[in-house]
Amino acid sequence: MSTDFSIKSVGAPAAIAVGQPVSDATSNAVATQLPANQAVTAADPSAGARNDPQPASDSVSHQAFFDQAAASIVFQVVNSNNDQVVEQFPDDATLRRRAYFHALDLAKDQPARPLATDLKA
Repeated sequence: MSTDFSIKSVGAPAAIAVGQPVSDATSNAVATQLPANQAVTAADPSAGARNDPQPASDSVSHQAFFDQAAASIVFQVVNSNNDQVVEQFPDDATLRRRAYFHALDLAKDQPARPLATDLKA
């Protein structure tokens, strides 16, 4: 069994025309007239759609700060009425883990102290 292999391009990809299939049901369909209260209209494409949840009130503020122990930027959504954190990214457990590994990285860069014990016996 060989352990070497190579992947080579065979040539230019072929262009394939893709068309929408038309079924008999759609071609023989009857146009439907609905009352105005049941009609559905298409959404305006110029209006921007948002996927992120918006707060119900304006009583929240957004904050960002640099956590030196974790060496990372923290983003928070804080309730302005009682100064409680509503959301935080990264979460506290991630910040503690990053701070631990950051401390280990800093400890690796420091020179090792010589042994203070007498090696002669």
